[in-house]
Amino acid sequence: MDLLIQTIRNYIPFSPADEAVAQRLFHRKEYKKGAHLLAGGEICRNIIFIESGLVRYYLDKDGEDQTNYFNKEGEFVCVYTSFLPQSPSGISIQALEDCVAWLISFDGIQQFYKEVEYGERFGRLAIEAVYLNAIAQIASLYTDTPEIRYKNFLRNYPAIVQRVPQYYIASYVGVKPQSLSRIRKRLAGAK
Repeated sequence: MDLLIQTIRNYIPFSPADEAVAQRLFHRKEYKKGAHLLAGGEICRNIIFIESGLVRYYLDKDGEDQTNYFNKEGEFVCVYTSFLPQSPSGISIQALEDCVAWLISFDGIQQFYKEVEYGERFGRLAIEAVYLNAIAQIASLYTDTPEIRYKNFLRNYPAIVQRVPQYYIASYVGVKPQSLSRIRKRLAGAK
């Protein structure tokens, strides 16, 4: 739980009393590689903090997985479009590695906001970061070439490049694995 507490402290002042609230409201859970933290069609009932491991977000597009995001240790995982209204998610979240996580329920986060002195500020700052990432990603899909999206992936996710299978990176970039291989060869030749 130390990484969770430190991450919250990166957003807000967090007293020992606040820490006790977090220890009461967050619950530890482990996921094996390949397990779903959330399957499409389910309601996202928790905000999940990844203590160790790596996950991907994907949706089923005409029977094919479309990877659209990654989270690693030290980051929060949630499909907010499902979590906030408590409605079914069209997005799935899958562990790409064994994961140790800390979960807080919808009711738990409401309690966190009430009991932690700067809890609501934490929620606002965290959701602002999610919003900015989502808008940047959407804009990139409309304006950037696959090569630029791949370069952005390398810049935005340098710590996980070697941990993610290439076919998930290709899916994230929006190309087939063969096309990603050609992009990688072009970039390697340009150096």
